[in-house]
Amino acid sequence: MMGRLFILGAATLAAGSALAAPRGFTVEDLVRMERVGAPALSPDASRVVYTVRSTNMEKNRGNTQLWMIDLRSAKPTPVKLTSGDANSTDPEWSPKGDAIYFLSARSGSSQVWRQPVAGGEAVKVTDLPLDVDNFRLSPAGDRLAMGLAVFRDCTDLACTRTRMDDKAKDKASGKVYDRLFVRHWDTWKDGRNSVLYTAPIDAAGKVSAAPVSLSGSIDGDVPSKPFGDREEYRFSPDGKSVVFNVRVAGKTESWSTNFDIYQTSATGGAAPRNLTADNPAWDSKPAFSPDGKTLAYLAMSRPGFEADCFRLVLMDVASGKKRVVAESWDRSIGDYKWRDDGKSLLATADDLGQHRLFSIDAASGKVAPLSEKGYVSAFDARGKTVVMAQANLQSGAQLFKSTNGGAPVQLTQLNSELLADVRFGEYEQFSFTGAKGETVYGHVMKPWNATPGAKYPLAFLVHGGPQGSFGNSWSYRWNPQTYAGAGYATVFIDFHGSTGYGQAFTDSISGDWGGAPLEDLKKGLDAAVKKFPWLDRERSCALGASYGGYMMNWIAGNWSDGFRCLVNHDGVFDTRGMAYATEELWFTEWENKGTYLDNAALYEKFNPVHFVKNWKTPMLVVQGDLDFRIPTSQALGTFTALQRQGVESKLLVFPDENHWVLKPANSVLWHNTVKQWLDRHLAR
Repeated sequence: MMGRLFILGAATLAAGSALAAPRGFTVEDLVRMERVGAPALSPDASRVVYTVRSTNMEKNRGNTQLWMIDLRSAKPTPVKLTSGDANSTDPEWSPKGDAIYFLSARSGSSQVWRQPVAGGEAVKVTDLPLDVDNFRLSPAGDRLAMGLAVFRDCTDLACTRTRMDDKAKDKASGKVYDRLFVRHWDTWKDGRNSVLYTAPIDAAGKVSAAPVSLSGSIDGDVPSKPFGDREEYRFSPDGKSVVFNVRVAGKTESWSTNFDIYQTSATGGAAPRNLTADNPAWDSKPAFSPDGKTLAYLAMSRPGFEADCFRLVLMDVASGKKRVVAESWDRSIGDYKWRDDGKSLLATADDLGQHRLFSIDAASGKVAPLSEKGYVSAFDARGKTVVMAQANLQSGAQLFKSTNGGAPVQLTQLNSELLADVRFGEYEQFSFTGAKGETVYGHVMKPWNATPGAKYPLAFLVHGGPQGSFGNSWSYRWNPQTYAGAGYATVFIDFHGSTGYGQAFTDSISGDWGGAPLEDLKKGLDAAVKKFPWLDRERSCALGASYGGYMMNWIAGNWSDGFRCLVNHDGVFDTRGMAYATEELWFTEWENKGTYLDNAALYEKFNPVHFVKNWKTPMLVVQGDLDFRIPTSQALGTFTALQRQGVESKLLVFPDENHWVLKPANSVLWHNTVKQWLDRHLAR
């Protein structure tokens, strides 16, 4: 069993920063930072390929390319494999380790390409009339599995292409729907589904026949939308079958979380077989053991609850018998991977404000932590080698390697030049007695230029989810270092409902949005101020997005003397309106114990609308007009209520952003607008 790996402090992760930096971190630094992607180890663990996203400020978008490191070198040095204006993403090694397959739109549409490791030009593997959205290579390298968006009633890919082209020429723009979803996340439904296909690869390394549908007979998306990827389907080790997860849509898709695992022949021609029909809740991310005798997957137990605990299930392929592994381990798994010997699995999970890497023994269920503080965003393992991407509150993710449980070696030094003269704000985790007499955790961060004896204005950050965490991680949207760099202290609390503290703690927010969480925020802020005398409580502003934005509205009516100002980003204003306008209905229905018709009293109990008469705190309202999770009407309701009562307020709307602000120029505008709002209200 491997011992604890990757015991990394902030100083290690922030390597490359100057020891006597003369300036703080800015939003311009944030949007210009290079971002490392998931590592992929070669079959012999001698090399690792990964992506790096850079930002082109002039074109106002990111650009992602492939990089590789030879781990056998005495001084491993990253080498860029691809370049150009088109992105290159989703790298996967060939079985022999002589080539890397990846996605790129360099030919005008997203297709699979093959890059020889020995050098030379990349070769196009697919040349389909539709974009390839994601893919996997079979274990023998003789077949591709691909996710394609198609009209399921079309008999071939050309039919979908023709129908799309005809629609683009149609002068009538209306769409007709007879079931939900009509829109999802930030996109109106156009009648297509993401369908899983496979196609053979010939000796020349190209797809040699028309792709065959594997999941098209099922009314659903493979991978799932809006965030599903190739982790939701895999080949068996012998390449003869494919497993995938899918939620049957029908009329219930928008309020169902019943994903099931299906298995089918890799060559098609047979109806997929449901392996998890016995579980009406969420089953996801199937993966065979290296010997093919066991199928692992993640499973929830409660239908309709998207934040239930994901537990690891192992199914004996021959008998179909299933067992939950590490059932007493009270953590929800994010990602996992089999070790090569099939005796254990690696998995990530939120844990007390960190997102750690763990080893799980397949037989006994024994769980051992492999990382300490920080956020492990991605990892890969081959033999005795583990490579992972890890970040913390002072550093974006870097790649690290550990061999045979030894000390980690940092492989990348991204942004060392960009941030060479930056001094980051120091941070610390603390705990206090919160609601229900239970221990609650939080973090504080000092301004970059903090000096002994001084007090600093405070940005009080409230996370979204609501089942989420503001822990020891790095964000390209809500990042405490942008406030530290502007001279502000920050406090952020993992209130009741947060993840990583046991499922009962996570469950506790459902039906209690304005109860225990608000109590935790009040007690947490009081505890922080008592423990850290450099926090200036009198000069404080609260900020939050999504549920955090809801909490700004709730604070405005129920803690109206708490802050000098508020920032509400994509926050819920009216829980009744939310119940009838959001797209994923399972969210509001679980949180409020049923539909609005079933349980109107609970929806109204914590509805900010009823407390608008108490609003007096100045509020900045921010909204993405493509946000279909919390629609624009919620922000307009908030702003109208503020304006109608004469409360100082501003509204910032992004017509081209969804629930998140993603475009570089918009991110700069967002951060600067927020900073100006804080500066206005927190100046002495």
